Amino acid sequence: MIITQGKINELLSEPGCEHNHHKNGEKKNKSCTQQAQPGAAQGGCAFDGAMIALVPITDAAHLVHGPIACAGNSWGSRGSLSSGPQLYKFGFTTDLSENDVIFGGEKKLYKAILDIHKRYSPQAVFVYSTCVTALIGEDMDAVCKAASNKIGIPVIPVNSPGFVGSKNLGNRIGGEALLEYVVGTEEPEYTTPYDINLIGEYNIAGEMWNVLPLFKKLGIRVLAKITGDARYKEVCCAHRAKLNVMICSKALINMARKMEERYGIPYIEESFYGVEDMNRCLRNIAAKLGDADLQARTEKLIAEETAALDAKLAPYRDRLKGKRVVLYTGGVKSWSIISAAKDLGMEVVATSTKKSTEEDKARIKQLLGKDGITLEKGNPQEILRVINETNAEMLIAGGRNQYTALKARIPFLDINQERHHAYAGYSGMVEMARELDEALYSPVWEQVRKPAPWEDDSETRGQGDAGKFSSSTHLPISVSFEEEDY
Repeated sequence: MIITQGKINELLSEPGCEHNHHKNGEKKNKSCTQQAQPGAAQGGCAFDGAMIALVPITDAAHLVHGPIACAGNSWGSRGSLSSGPQLYKFGFTTDLSENDVIFGGEKKLYKAILDIHKRYSPQAVFVYSTCVTALIGEDMDAVCKAASNKIGIPVIPVNSPGFVGSKNLGNRIGGEALLEYVVGTEEPEYTTPYDINLIGEYNIAGEMWNVLPLFKKLGIRVLAKITGDARYKEVCCAHRAKLNVMICSKALINMARKMEERYGIPYIEESFYGVEDMNRCLRNIAAKLGDADLQARTEKLIAEETAALDAKLAPYRDRLKGKRVVLYTGGVKSWSIISAAKDLGMEVVATSTKKSTEEDKARIKQLLGKDGITLEKGNPQEILRVINETNAEMLIAGGRNQYTALKARIPFLDINQERHHAYAGYSGMVEMARELDEALYSPVWEQVRKPAPWEDDSETRGQGDAGKFSSSTHLPISVSFEEEDY
């Protein structure tokens, strides 16, 4: 699949995104066409996005055609887990040198594919282009086709050089590669009336394993997982599902829409975070599959699970009720985690709208209420300002913002894809509550908020116990930032 400007424009103006439904609306294409400034790689490039979408196909080999730094920059930083094959954990690269840039690296790529097949026997090989190989004009499609004919397994080109756009665009390019080369190439051994696909679920920290047992209890079969803990063959058979379930992600909306056009598979978007969202997810899937008996079983399961969950969450809700948190993350997590926090009785006083679609922003406003703060563009100074103004007691964000929370001397919870704890489903809610409780009530915060013993603070000493800081009291935040801090 060759990425042309026409294909990029098509992916950036995806009809499946709700803000594109109004022909002449002022918000039409607004979210899709927003592009990062050149050199601003903090949010990820198209190459990174394509790898995020496809690498969780665990029994395939993933080969990066480019300099070794492209593979090393993000390999292994995502917490997608596998219940079986571990081949996806191997970082394969052609490691192009200066000579390869001058004389071409196609022969080196061909040899690398044959070598991977000989040594590791993968079900398929995904080959990713990079900025360097795209700029020097490597004909990756031709090499992949020749190698596939030679070794007899699929070799799939993923033309997603970083410079073509953002990580979100790269996700969609990965989805296009699956549609063109993978989906529909094989048939399942059998089908059932309750076959579904999960699209946009990457099994971060094993979250999908919290939800699959629920589907099994209801008699719903997950035919293909695109792509968390996926197997190549199951993705090939994804076209025989009865329903596509988009999990908290518009990144692969192009896959869901085109599978509806080509194979007549309807799709819905759901979330696994929070009690209400999990209940709604199960109900909507049962309703879409259109079986009255399934809907009755679903209501019974929801009643059983929520009753058991309420008993487990009761002690945590007592301790977390009314705690004020700032949420700084991207995309759908900016609203789906609000729902989970509200289920625990917590108050989200501010959240980011970074990488959020117009639909995401509408949900955020509804969940936050009129007094909630939305951060369009955040930085450490802005986050600290909001924490200070709202008297927030915790920051929930990605790993790179951990040091911002430490500067503010408040607890921090990592919510992004590098995390090691699963927060999805009913059991995930218990895990999230436990992590929030442990972070908020750690004795370290009371200690770090007190003046140092060597500081001359006669006023505080004169107040005795009344001068001590409680676990929810802030010191005024006054921080100077140097360039090397971030």
